[in-house]
Amino acid sequence: MKVQRFKDLITEIRAVARGEVAAPPDTAMPSVESAEALLRLLTADNRSLLRTIRDAKPQSVAELARLTNRAEPNLLRTLGKLEAFGLLEMRSVGRRRVPTALVGMLRVDIDPYAMADRIEATPANG
Repeated sequence: MKVQRFKDLITEIRAVARGEVAAPPDTAMPSVESAEALLRLLTADNRSLLRTIRDAKPQSVAELARLTNRAEPNLLRTLGKLEAFGLLEMRSVGRRRVPTALVGMLRVDIDPYAMADRIEATPANG
C-alpha cells in the first residue's frame, strides 16, 4: 500500500494523465493518505467482518449480511470502504457480488519524524 497525502496523489495523477511522467510502478497499489486513516477503518467490527469473509467465504452480500446480522445498505457502504483500501475485492459472479479477502496481514512502519509511513500487505493466500 502506498502512503501519501491526498494533495500529492492528485498532483501525481494529473501529471501522469498529461503524459508528463510515466505512471509509477506502484500505481496499481491502493493509496492511503495516512496510516492513521487505515487504522481508523480497522475497527473491531470491521476486523470481524473481514474474518467472516476470509473464513466463511460468503457467496453474496446477502449471505454475508445474514452471517453478520448487518443490514445490507450499511454492509455495502463498509465493504466499499474496505475495497477502496485494497483489503478486499468485490467480484461479480453472475448477478451476485461476492466479497473476497485480499490481505492476510498488514505491517505498518511509522516514521514519527516525517510523513514517510509504509504499509505492507501480505496476500490472503500467502
